[in-house]
Amino acid sequence: MAHNTHPRVSIGMAVFNGGNYIREAIDSILAQTYEDFELIISDNASTDNTEDIVRAYAARDRRVRYYRNEHNVGLAKNYNLVFQLATGEYFKWAAHDDVVAPEFLAKCIEVLDRDHDVVLCQARAKIIDEDGRVIGEDVPTLRTDSPRPRDRFIDVIQVSHSCHPQYGVVRARTLALTSLMGNYPASDRVLLARLALFGRFHEIPEGLFFARRHATQSLQAHANRYALTAFYDPAKRDKIIFPKWRILAGFWGALAGAPVSWVDRACCHGYMAKWTGHNLPALVSDLTTAGKMVLLRSRAIKDLVTAAKRSRSWSDQ
Repeated sequence: MAHNTHPRVSIGMAVFNGGNYIREAIDSILAQTYEDFELIISDNASTDNTEDIVRAYAARDRRVRYYRNEHNVGLAKNYNLVFQLATGEYFKWAAHDDVVAPEFLAKCIEVLDRDHDVVLCQARAKIIDEDGRVIGEDVPTLRTDSPRPRDRFIDVIQVSHSCHPQYGVVRARTLALTSLMGNYPASDRVLLARLALFGRFHEIPEGLFFARRHATQSLQAHANRYALTAFYDPAKRDKIIFPKWRILAGFWGALAGAPVSWVDRACCHGYMAKWTGHNLPALVSDLTTAGKMVLLRSRAIKDLVTAAKRSRSWSDQ
């Protein structure tokens, strides 16, 4: 197939040590019935065989573009990088461990071409295990197809749903108006909330997206919120963070620049007040944890100063 230097669809895959499932993920993308796409893979300095696998694909299929970071820049920056490298009118994030059916792209593009009020098109998600067996289905509960921005925003910021829509096909020009993935956990939910304020989401009722659940994925491997934050941004390792406050700020920031009516904005602000009240224990916990860390670190510094003084005292004798 002739290589199109400006494909209509860009698919971005950010990966770190994905050798276990990445072949299956890439194969499912290259098997799409809609062929006018590029697959951009950004390797976050993997230490397994990811580089060898992807370079082999890039050598035999010109749609595959491989990039490798010199060091691990964190999940968020790597996710954003593949979008910054994209050239297509439409964009889709892909995970190294998920799989899509051959008609996934074709059906999503058909919807986006037909309905310009839709900013993101996704397909019903099925859950698969480590061996690819279907073990569940993500039944939609959100009003993201509502014509009212307040309905879409209010539903997206609820915690009782997955963020599978992030792996749908989105209009690149709309995604460019957001702050993309933030360098903190749950920033995918904040991104979806912002996109929901720009337009409707459409879900294809067929199960064409297969989300894998396995022990080595980030949410399982980084159960501690501080470890998970460092996974998103290595620069935050051992730093004092405020995870729930960061999410709150993200939601308020999404509303600040949203192209919605004053009625929708007022309704969203009202719901955010309720959200803040509901999450007050977690917000207080962030402050308490930060206070304890400051106290412990100040004591450690004090002990070091005391030890240094004693050392100088001994050397003077």
